[in-house]
Amino acid sequence: MKAVRVHEYGGAGNLRVDEVPVPDPGPGEVLVRIAFAGINFIDVYMREGIYKRSDTYAQSPPLTLGMEGAGFVEAVGDGVDDFELGDPVAYCIELGSYAEYAVVPAWKLVHVLDGVTLDVAAALQLQGSTAHYLSHSLFPLQAGESCLIHAGAGGLGQLLIQLATRIGATVFTTVGSPEKAEIARSLGAEHAILYRETDFAEAVLELTGGEGVDVVYDSVGKDTIRGSLKAVKRRGVVSNNGNASGPIGQLDPLELAEAGSVFFTRPHLADYIASAEERQARAYDLFQWYAAGELRVTIDRTLALSEARTAHELIEARQTKGKVVLAI
Repeated sequence: MKAVRVHEYGGAGNLRVDEVPVPDPGPGEVLVRIAFAGINFIDVYMREGIYKRSDTYAQSPPLTLGMEGAGFVEAVGDGVDDFELGDPVAYCIELGSYAEYAVVPAWKLVHVLDGVTLDVAAALQLQGSTAHYLSHSLFPLQAGESCLIHAGAGGLGQLLIQLATRIGATVFTTVGSPEKAEIARSLGAEHAILYRETDFAEAVLELTGGEGVDVVYDSVGKDTIRGSLKAVKRRGVVSNNGNASGPIGQLDPLELAEAGSVFFTRPHLADYIASAEERQARAYDLFQWYAAGELRVTIDRTLALSEARTAHELIEARQTKGKVVLAI
């Protein structure tokens, strides 16, 4: 089979299409014939080696990239009773979806519900589950509360805006262009701030009468984290759930005190879908909302497996307005 692999950590040019054997599922595992693989910043972090010492996302080259996918059950290992050949399934947080086939632990798979296409099912796995846990678990938003969502026109940002709006929260977001601002507003954002033209922290403070927002969901990292600390209210929460602009580096705890006794967290999605039940609950919420027309999923573009390098370059350059997927 064909698989996109990294033989040494580095830039997008290190992605290589290899011919490798089709794996066999072991006990408790399922062989999935991949139809779509989602592109996410965690793939960039894996490629660059940012997670090379991670216990949560343990890996080492050569490795097949891709942390989410959707497709059909091709074979099952011993002890797998919940899935049958041909079942449409989706999953995330398991390396190997940039390939024609992938072996996945059965407990990480979810059945794709009727009314959900496989490209959407893939797109809703990692970013959808992230949007769900950020808004429903890490900081369970309530009606009348406020949040700042960075990169509001990206795949995660678009979903998170909709979930926050669905709850009844006031949404502030940062975007890179007027076109992206319109996308964010169309999904429910009340304030879309052009971060290239405006100091977003000052804008948030002005719009909130100097108080700031209850929570900041910061997936950008290095370029925004100090502004995020400034934009959150006293005793508010800042979640650094991504590093699109690079890791934030050192953060002195005293900075949190000076920002207003702020709570700061750097979460892993894996800790919020740590059981089959929790994983399925998040996925089925998202699938049901999408099938009912209550959640919009924007597939910005669909590329071939051989175009994985282009996909990485697009998201790193922040040139996407929604989700990028690979059609396998």
